[in-house]
Amino acid sequence: MAFVSLGYSPSPNDTCIFYGLTRGKIPGAPAFETTLDDIETLNRLAMDGGLDVTKVSFHALGFLRDRYCLLHSGGAMGRGCGPLVVAARPLNPRELTREKIAIPGALTTAALLLRLFEPSLHNLVVLPYHRIMDAVRNGEAGAGLIIHESRFTYPDFGLQEVIDLGEWWELTTGHPIPLGGILARRDLGADRIRAIDSAVRASVEYARTHADIVLEDILRNAPEMDASVAQRFIDLYVNTYTLDYGPDGEAAIADIVVRAETARIIPTSEKMLFVDE
Repeated sequence: MAFVSLGYSPSPNDTCIFYGLTRGKIPGAPAFETTLDDIETLNRLAMDGGLDVTKVSFHALGFLRDRYCLLHSGGAMGRGCGPLVVAARPLNPRELTREKIAIPGALTTAALLLRLFEPSLHNLVVLPYHRIMDAVRNGEAGAGLIIHESRFTYPDFGLQEVIDLGEWWELTTGHPIPLGGILARRDLGADRIRAIDSAVRASVEYARTHADIVLEDILRNAPEMDASVAQRFIDLYVNTYTLDYGPDGEAAIADIVVRAETARIIPTSEKMLFVDE
């Protein structure tokens, strides 16, 4: 059987999720050829149709529905795990319209949530996510939109929270925060997509039952990351929604898609999100 090209980020939650698959721990799983890159690069690769299966932001999903469908497993969703806007000085959220804001990618869900929160924002500059806190601290940007482990480390940079966009989303909608999901090319066919989905779920289950081994591997490949930060990251982003979104998670995804369509941030589509709908 030909390899299935797979893209995911080197963030601890993604390396945790895909450890079982990429280390040959899941019997009967398809053979994968992996690409590791940051989420915005993966978004762009998917826009070009360059990967069979890939992690993407739910923002990017809005542009990919005609060619890709969503898997039920492997996603990043939860509560208390959303992106933050931070600044080097006290700042009211409504003052953000006067600031240059560094964002981690135009197609990230963080950027989508920021635009849904304040549609009039216009002075946005894209930077790699790991450079944003330095840019804010050094005055290159008046505020920064941070994701991933930056959620835990921004106080070390002398920065303070302006708004927690995840908290805003939860209070506004009542839903968990949909951040990213795993997509598969529709032309793989429904049977193969279901097999891949099952393999991803099995890989998540493997990671949860072999947590110490997986964490050790993550730290071996990211020696600059503090073990406690990596563990907090995994605990926050690898959860029951990662195994399967379930009705609660699917409702959250549908809601953010509709809100983005209504705001004309993404195009409309007649395609169903999942292959088995």
